Amino acid sequence: MDFNLTEEQIAFRDVVRRWVDAELPKDLMRKLEADEENYPFEIWDKLKEQGFFGVGIPEEYGGLGGDVVMQMIFAREMARTAGGLLWVWGLTSFGGAHSVAIAGSEEQKQRWLPEMAAGNLRVSLSMTEPDGGTDVLGAMKTFADKVDGGWKLNGAKMWTTGAKVADRLLVLARCDRNAEKKHHGLIALFVDAKSPGITASLLPKLGMRAMGSCEVHYEDVFVPDEDVLGEPGQAWKAMLPSLNNERIMVGAQCLGAIDGVLEDALEYMMQRKAFGGVIGRFQILQHYVADIATSQKLTELLLYNVAWMQSNGLPCGNEANMLKMVATENAVKAADMGIQIMGGMGYSAETDMQRYWRDHRILRMTPISNEMVRNSIAENLGLPRSF
Repeated sequence: MDFNLTEEQIAFRDVVRRWVDAELPKDLMRKLEADEENYPFEIWDKLKEQGFFGVGIPEEYGGLGGDVVMQMIFAREMARTAGGLLWVWGLTSFGGAHSVAIAGSEEQKQRWLPEMAAGNLRVSLSMTEPDGGTDVLGAMKTFADKVDGGWKLNGAKMWTTGAKVADRLLVLARCDRNAEKKHHGLIALFVDAKSPGITASLLPKLGMRAMGSCEVHYEDVFVPDEDVLGEPGQAWKAMLPSLNNERIMVGAQCLGAIDGVLEDALEYMMQRKAFGGVIGRFQILQHYVADIATSQKLTELLLYNVAWMQSNGLPCGNEANMLKMVATENAVKAADMGIQIMGGMGYSAETDMQRYWRDHRILRMTPISNEMVRNSIAENLGLPRSF
């Protein structure tokens, strides 16, 4: 068994790490995240200038190439300082580009992937229903009805992050009102975000504030046939291959956050003095650090294993779910211990511990709740469905 990165992967990691330290320092990320009313275009522009939106997009479409392992490496390094602002990159380079690459026609790939790779097209994912949460399919009330030359879209979506600044919205809707099963009769629409009939309202939230999650209403929005990804009615089947990659990216983000937590905790413990010396000499705080470092290694091993399986075409749905569950819970626990180590300063908006906690608490509930993940793991072990 070889758990090491290749020389090429190590070189790429080192380049990204140096760039992140120079261009996305934690104090800048803290400042940008706090500005809830304004999208962090400064991060977007830096990523665009460096060409990082091309990571994972095939070279024939203007990207830098690389598989999910390379995307994982990039996501981990960026999340170490950016935390949840990683999704300035991820929504387009991972979410949008991956969906087009999987479900799009050759014409669609030629039209959109080079623009995403160049950082000229910003994507937002519009999936969650107001009454749905994790039950996306069961609660689907957004409909696309066939009209001459395209589709008429009506409905509402919640937590559509970046909707106010998006160029394209990837919308999942129902196109068959009489489908026998809830995963049938679905359509994926790559909607022009400036289309008439679209309104987006900002939803204030605990973490990742500058990302601008929105409630989006679609009222008689016309979507031409050429903006439909895949075959109408078969969208869920087409999108299933992306689920493992999604969980891998969440795992990479959480591991990057744990990296940042450990980094800050160690630095603070060697500087902060109390009771006649640095607090790093206190056994209980050393135990906290040992626990954080152990969770870091456990998350890393599981992440690398799942990413390797996915990149080699091996089935890894159960393992990807395990990764999502373990990584999100480890990240939140690590940040909580980091706050405890730093005391009042860990709770202060002047430091990053509280930001690591806020940004990653949501990931225990999304893109699928950890409770639903546990249900899925149990079912894959042969137990009956619990809901």
